[in-house]
Amino acid sequence: MVYVDKMKQKFRGMIMCHMLADTVSELNTMADKIGIKQKWFQNTKYPHYDICQTKKQLAIQNGAIEVNNHKLVEILNQIKKPGTNAG
Repeated sequence: MVYVDKMKQKFRGMIMCHMLADTVSELNTMADKIGIKQKWFQNTKYPHYDICQTKKQLAIQNGAIEVNNHKLVEILNQIKKPGTNAG
């Protein structure tokens, strides 16, 4: 499953949020569907993309689920890369 959060962070004239998924494969597949370059993939403790609100709407139209902060934390704890600490 692919998720987008409700964050609204200004960046270079855009309003950004996070897109994450249960697996990196699902995440990259959605990125391809909505026109996000995989070079923008952030392979951090919590693999994700930062996406603008227009791409967020496209992700939702393609099956992504918008989640609140509480649900986001649950998801992040599930997808955390092996060998990394939560804190």
